[in-house]
Amino acid sequence: MKASKLVSTRSVTTKLITTASVGALLLGLSATAQADNWRYAHEEYEGDVQDVFAYAFKEYIEENSDHSVQVYRFGELGESDDIMEQTQNGILQFVNQSPGFTGALIPEAQIFFIPYLLPTDEETVLTFFDESKAINEMFPELYAEQGLKLLKMYPEGEMVVTTDEPISSPEDMDNKKIRTMTNPLLSETYDAFGATPTPLPWGEVYGGLQTGIIDGQENPIFWIESGGLYEVSPHLTFTGHGWFTTAMMANQDFYEGLSDEDKELVQEASNAAYDHTIEHIKGLADDALAKIQEASDEVTVTRLNEEQIQAFRERAPQVEEAFLEMTGDRGEELLQQFKADLEAVNSDS
Repeated sequence: MKASKLVSTRSVTTKLITTASVGALLLGLSATAQADNWRYAHEEYEGDVQDVFAYAFKEYIEENSDHSVQVYRFGELGESDDIMEQTQNGILQFVNQSPGFTGALIPEAQIFFIPYLLPTDEETVLTFFDESKAINEMFPELYAEQGLKLLKMYPEGEMVVTTDEPISSPEDMDNKKIRTMTNPLLSETYDAFGATPTPLPWGEVYGGLQTGIIDGQENPIFWIESGGLYEVSPHLTFTGHGWFTTAMMANQDFYEGLSDEDKELVQEASNAAYDHTIEHIKGLADDALAKIQEASDEVTVTRLNEEQIQAFRERAPQVEEAFLEMTGDRGEELLQQFKADLEAVNSDS
């Protein structure tokens, strides 16, 4: 991804959502009853993980029915909160959004930002998402309360921190302005790590790093590569603190209005897209890192050892405590189930 793609600002993105563009979407709403033209927006660029999922979903729908699916990538209809609002209003039928943004709507979804809760081992993480009761039974109920039918949650990749200087300890994070999503718990995490959390729309991240508005950010390695973030934030640190997770969902009223046949079609397409995407992400991080190192001689890669990780891990309990304060009894129940699911997966492995 060329840097120019990322040097967009919130104001530029907003201009994309003109009356005409939303009006064009509304013109198709009358066809929704026949479900012949479904609209699906996600948060990423061409070839990124959410795009791979969306197009696998589209392909399955179109190969197994007369319906069509129109996919909108990042920026075409706005930022993440814009496409969620359009989905809740029924303008879009499907949306892909990270719990990092959904956390403002569904506080319990912030659980994925408790550092060191998820393991770093890829195989264990993938098994957890397949088998977790918290993810597959409890989360759908939480999303339904917000008018959303949760179809799939899936991991995209281990989070990697990029900064203007190498990082190996919380002390190295002191006063570093680290970009976060608009997520209270993620801000709590970087505050615990000693940094200054700085919420910033995704479209402004490259420019913010380039101009020094922010000193660093976190993302899966494939985003760092495809977005060219390593060009302006060349020091990569594998802290082992979490995985980027996302969710694919439908407008609840739209989904409930489908025939049983079409509901089954949507579920099967979601399962097929999930299976395809899980295969896609295997080895993706290694490939992306190799591309980064080939493209730049300035990049450094730091993989924290267990002693260094422990210094960060010791700061995690205050984030978990903040999560429970934000979510109350329901958050505690979810967290207990989350940990039980992880223990079961680790026992089996």
